[in-house]
Amino acid sequence: MTDSSPPRQFSDQEQVRRQSREILEAGGINPYPYAWPVSDQVASVLEGFNETAPAKTVSMAGRLMSRRIMGKASFFDLQDATGRMQVYVRRDDMPDGFYNEIFKRHIHIGDIIGVEGHIFRTRMGEVTVHASKLELLAKALRPLPIVKEQEGTVYDGVTEKEFRYRQRYVDLTVNPHVREVFVQRARMITAIRKFLDKQGFIEVETPALQPVYGGASARPFKTHHNALDMPLYMRIADELYLKRCIAGGFDGVYEIAKDFRNEGLSRFHNPEFTMLELYVAFKDYIWMMDLVEELIASVATTLHGAPRVQWGERKISFERPWPRIPFFEAIAKKTGYDLYQKGLERVREVAGVLDIEVSSSMGIGKLLDEIFGAAVEPDLIQPAFITDYPLELSPLAKRHRSKEGLVERFEMFAGGKELCNAFSELNDPDDQRRRFEDQLHLRKDGDLEAMQMDHDYLRAMEYGMPPNAGLGVGIDRLAMLMTNQRSIRDVILFPLMRPDYNPVSEGADIDPG
Repeated sequence: MTDSSPPRQFSDQEQVRRQSREILEAGGINPYPYAWPVSDQVASVLEGFNETAPAKTVSMAGRLMSRRIMGKASFFDLQDATGRMQVYVRRDDMPDGFYNEIFKRHIHIGDIIGVEGHIFRTRMGEVTVHASKLELLAKALRPLPIVKEQEGTVYDGVTEKEFRYRQRYVDLTVNPHVREVFVQRARMITAIRKFLDKQGFIEVETPALQPVYGGASARPFKTHHNALDMPLYMRIADELYLKRCIAGGFDGVYEIAKDFRNEGLSRFHNPEFTMLELYVAFKDYIWMMDLVEELIASVATTLHGAPRVQWGERKISFERPWPRIPFFEAIAKKTGYDLYQKGLERVREVAGVLDIEVSSSMGIGKLLDEIFGAAVEPDLIQPAFITDYPLELSPLAKRHRSKEGLVERFEMFAGGKELCNAFSELNDPDDQRRRFEDQLHLRKDGDLEAMQMDHDYLRAMEYGMPPNAGLGVGIDRLAMLMTNQRSIRDVILFPLMRPDYNPVSEGADIDPG
């Protein structure tokens, strides 16, 4: 296929950079060499500097972020993954012609360079590398957004949210605090794994492509397998495969994996997201609440030194124990309406009184969920468990051992949003089959998020599945809370967005099959 789009027009600055590349290449300088012997990073150099010790020689690499040319000498700022520091370059220390003909004319802000030299402190008190060798490692053909500093405040060209999300690589370059968010996210996931591994749970992998999707109420992404000539679905949850592992004899399994739901985008929703799911044989949801308290407090302590986090202007404390509030009790306290064991019409009537938008396809479970989400959820800032949900909302949970019409389920809330969902898992295959059948009726009535019938999962249960407790944790939402970010896009490196170019003109419509 031929690309019919017109060639890209280069800005004046881009043309200058491309001309510099051509001049360098003509002079025998490779603007994209293969490697540089990095032995030191900014953070360790700054931390370890000792001006009473002999001058230390370092070899570093990073991006040139600003420079101040002063005749026969110049200063520039070098930024690597750990920070930024000043470099001093003097004409007489460089090979003949390099300083005037190469450094001053053809190396630009944004270029990636290697630096070798010794460390000293300037008269202004700044720890600096006195360069004895410089090498261009990657020529930047696009200029970085302008970075200005005025009265101690840094102003950069990457503050507009859409630009930041679309060109995260630029955002990470000019906004180091953004990079720190993703460092903290990685530390958080590592802390979760260490905690669960220490408990003796086994990390497993389950299929992302599934012939029958399940484990949650959501619409899937659909694809087609050419060789088998069959439809497949991107998983919406890991649950049903992980519980197959429990049926197969594992005592405790978990997975931290991508799930995919064909739904809208919001501050709390991205169609591709990361979940922790955990299943433990012979336990129930009461045991799981204790585990969640310990897990989240442990993660917060790992990241912040104490089981507390900053959330906007508030402090959220994960010190145990957390309140445990029944679902219907929470609704009654906030709205004044006791909806436990009330019929569909009464629940619909109350939703209308509360000005909650409903549709004719909503069953009683969906209506109750909407009421809870509007009236209760936003005020759950400090961590709390909401327990004992209606049966209609939880087709995979075990019936409550003492309360009619409810299941043994909890959701954990903090910061005004749900972070965890857990059940005493249903392990009666005939009860599960009836629940799936109820879901099929909801689908026929127009609920496109209702579950499908999964015959293989039922078969696994019929071989005998031990009682077990299951947990799902939204990793992205937990990262929001742990890093004090108010949008899920701020903790996902490359959130889904509509392309700002025409993918068809670039060959994206070619069928790889």
